Amino acid sequence: MTTLTHDLDADGILTLTIDLPGQSMNVINADFTTDLAAAIATIKADAAIKGVVITSGKASGFMAGADLKGMGGLVGGGGGESKSRMAALFEQVYRLNKLFRDLETCGKPVAAAINGLALGGGLELALACHYRVCSDNPKIALGLPEVLVGLFPGAGGTQRLPRLMGVQPALMYLTQGKSMSPQEALGFKVVNELATADQIVVRAKAWALANPKAVAPWDDKGFRFPGGVGAMNPGFAQTFMAGTAMTAKATNHNMNAPIAMLSAVYEGSQLPIDTALRVESKYLAKVVADPQAGNMIRSLFVSKQAAEKGARRPKNVPPMPAKKIAMLGAGLMGAGVAMVAAQAGIEVVLLDRDIAAAEKGKAYTAERLAKKRTDPAKMEAVLGRIHPTTDYADLAGCDLIIEAVFEDRGIKAEVTKRVEAVVGADTIFGSNTSTLPITGLAPAWSKPANFIGIHFFSPVEKMPLVEIIVGKETGPEAIAKALDFVAAIRKTPIVVNDSRGFYTSRCFGTYVQEGLALLSEGVAPALIENIGRHMGMPVGPLAVNDEVGLDLSLKVAKQTKADLGEAYKSSPSEGVIVTMNELGRLGRKNGKGFYVYPEGGKKYLWPELSATVAEPGEASDATPEAIRERLLYRQMVECARCFAEGVLETPEDGDLGAIFGWGFAPFTGGPFSHMDTLGIANVVAILDGLTQRHGERFAPPQMLRDMAAAGDTFYGRAAAKLAA
Repeated sequence: MTTLTHDLDADGILTLTIDLPGQSMNVINADFTTDLAAAIATIKADAAIKGVVITSGKASGFMAGADLKGMGGLVGGGGGESKSRMAALFEQVYRLNKLFRDLETCGKPVAAAINGLALGGGLELALACHYRVCSDNPKIALGLPEVLVGLFPGAGGTQRLPRLMGVQPALMYLTQGKSMSPQEALGFKVVNELATADQIVVRAKAWALANPKAVAPWDDKGFRFPGGVGAMNPGFAQTFMAGTAMTAKATNHNMNAPIAMLSAVYEGSQLPIDTALRVESKYLAKVVADPQAGNMIRSLFVSKQAAEKGARRPKNVPPMPAKKIAMLGAGLMGAGVAMVAAQAGIEVVLLDRDIAAAEKGKAYTAERLAKKRTDPAKMEAVLGRIHPTTDYADLAGCDLIIEAVFEDRGIKAEVTKRVEAVVGADTIFGSNTSTLPITGLAPAWSKPANFIGIHFFSPVEKMPLVEIIVGKETGPEAIAKALDFVAAIRKTPIVVNDSRGFYTSRCFGTYVQEGLALLSEGVAPALIENIGRHMGMPVGPLAVNDEVGLDLSLKVAKQTKADLGEAYKSSPSEGVIVTMNELGRLGRKNGKGFYVYPEGGKKYLWPELSATVAEPGEASDATPEAIRERLLYRQMVECARCFAEGVLETPEDGDLGAIFGWGFAPFTGGPFSHMDTLGIANVVAILDGLTQRHGERFAPPQMLRDMAAAGDTFYGRAAAKLAA
């Protein structure tokens, strides 16, 4: 399989065009590296070749970097850091680095003609060329985003980028995984020239022809870093002092890659380029050896892409695109769904009790598009697809219904029946409920096979996840319709089976509840909040509850108690919620909850919180480690229960839902990846200890005990099931 085509012109300039067969985007894989190595050997040996231009044959862009799907055998593995293993890993990760260095030192001028996005290894390939001409298109992205999936640039990116633009600005891009536009890249001297798309190869050839003895700037004896380097350089020292502190604050010391990358830049920038590249590979090998990188790549890239491409979609159902949807309820959630649907080119009938509420829902889109400075014509087109109404008759012709009305069974049932009277039972009906079981709502629709849960997260336009909930009678067409709609609005779906709270609400609630339990035991509120954030959660459990609303928490608890009757089990958090509601402290919505929200000021924890809600006589001596353990394991055991009960069918859905639904520590790869990494036997032992100290809410399900006894893992079981 040829990934590179060769075209030698009359002037002796060889154009290498990257075009991986069967790929929508060029990536670095084994075939490409083999072909590039062969091409470099030819370039060195053939005197007829005077210079080289590397470009892409794909309209999608130049190159998107390494094929992360093919890295499964390289990253993680839990094999420890033995000398032989680390030596082998070093050689593997250094291979691409050496290949690009061979290109850079081939003795002929090499130019890159960048026709589209160049990310990760794709940009590193361009940086290893002596000259870069980029298409002058502001939509093109050039960047090194590897840190976002637990890695860092390992084909020279940490060494060449600082040598081109200076250490301080380079670190801003490297540590955040940010991309730059061609215009920004030109200003930073990351690219040398901009040209129209039809001229980039022409300009690159002209440069190669005019510069027969070109070498990389860092191979010139007079080379100096922009801005200077060296331990005695005040600016350089200050950059790393501040950069290390800022990185530690941003990652809470949870992520391996950013700190390793800082070390690679710090050391490498004070060494000759060849040694510096080996230093980069040394640090990358250490990152790759840890399971963290493999877990992050699997969940944040491989599983995410698979879900978005329809991994859980019923195979034998033809495409079911949504052309016109009905959005029932124009509140915050309904308005957000209307916005993303209209942006995807879908007509939306936005229905509410009165026209003012419906119009307000449409105005939500107008306000947000205006803040983003959307082109007026585009904004008008999007708004033109949203049709506010109070008349159910206007729903005629809608091929998908999404309901987001008040969380009350009676109200939902009434709305459902009124809709069916207009559109008919053959239309797919999706409920956005976050807690009420879908199977209990479905009877209001006379064809339950067409009733499904479509659970969005707020704010819809920002949150990437949609949880598809399958009721006991939900059919494959409803699942396919829901997933096709989620794909159209460019969200990441997971598919779960019905239960109270489904997966995300049920498991996320345990984080909040355990925070309240700790509070009731006399643990300092600030300590609870800080530990929550330091363990990798976006915010502390008390802050989350304030955002959701303490009155809503009380309503959910009461509804659950009424539904379950004698089967209901109270939790230590209930007393806290009841007390706060009695005091009228409902959260951010009324400016007072666990926090105080001064008008125009910064929120702060209510000073009287502990004295008000802690059990009399309680004075906790819980350590930060113990608090972290409880907050973490309370979530993980509930996730395991969801798997044991069949709410979840795959660990991929569980990890995606946790990370993108409620912000479960992304550096772990998700709760199931984390349990696999910790070892199921270790997880069970810790849960048993927590159960003895704090109660049955920590008790591991029998499935976990069976897995521990058999030495199983969640992903190991999933792979075996797939292979069977």
